[in-house]
Amino acid sequence: MSSMDYIQPLFRPPSEAGSLILQVTNGCSWNHCAFCEMYTAPQKKFNIKKQSQIETEIQLLSETCADTRRIFLADGDAMVLSTRRLLHILSCLKKYFPNLNRVSAYCLPRNIRPKTQTELNELHDAGLQLAYIGAESGDDELLKLIDKGETFASIVSSVDKLNQAKFKTSVMLLNGLGGKTYSQQHAMNSACLINEIQPTYLATLVISFPLGEKRFVNHFPNGFQMLDQQGLFHEMEVLLQNTELHNTIFRSDHASNYLTLKGVLGRDKQKLIDKLQLAQNHPSQVHLRQEWQRGL
Repeated sequence: MSSMDYIQPLFRPPSEAGSLILQVTNGCSWNHCAFCEMYTAPQKKFNIKKQSQIETEIQLLSETCADTRRIFLADGDAMVLSTRRLLHILSCLKKYFPNLNRVSAYCLPRNIRPKTQTELNELHDAGLQLAYIGAESGDDELLKLIDKGETFASIVSSVDKLNQAKFKTSVMLLNGLGGKTYSQQHAMNSACLINEIQPTYLATLVISFPLGEKRFVNHFPNGFQMLDQQGLFHEMEVLLQNTELHNTIFRSDHASNYLTLKGVLGRDKQKLIDKLQLAQNHPSQVHLRQEWQRGL
């Protein structure tokens, strides 16, 4: 595997821990989000790998991992590639990995909009069936402050297209993204967003700044006050209280979270709310991650 040209650091969703990683782009095609430090290193400047190089790496991977069943297309947004190029990659994967049953990728809403419904249907039928969407928030004011490049409406329209193409969608929200000032509207409008798109999976992470928070807080002209642990729990409670989901698998178990929450919404909604209330009122009665256990 020494011939593989992985440009580090390489990121993938926690649920893709057992998947084979195929890097088809480097970095993120947007890369303006105030909170994101994933692609800020000089070597992570966005570019698209040559098709010939991708084909060579697929062959190399197949020599030792031919039985692979799941492949994740890295980096930040493989969906920026044209439908023609994506279909070619998927065709190569099918040729070299006969047992493959799922291909997935991170997905910026802005790169879904140019694709037609027919193109998305073709990509799904060719094997690209799970899209990870970092919505972060459903609050337009907050989305503008953090330079997400999206709005409530633009996220909904893109995810609707994926839903119509029968993609599975995994949507991520950032707990604490708006600090104390925007906590309530962040939670309420994020719930509205999730209710609108009814994702297959919903995940929450806690905002954190391993490289320092200055770059982020400068986007807030009136200052930014981080939520403490109890504030984070309250924000999560408001979010869940206002969800009206039919059959969404919910996970708040990323290492950045103090409290692990798992369930199906709405079936387990009250159980999850009860656990959050217990964490707020009697924290000694629930298992909470210590600071040294948390991370990205």
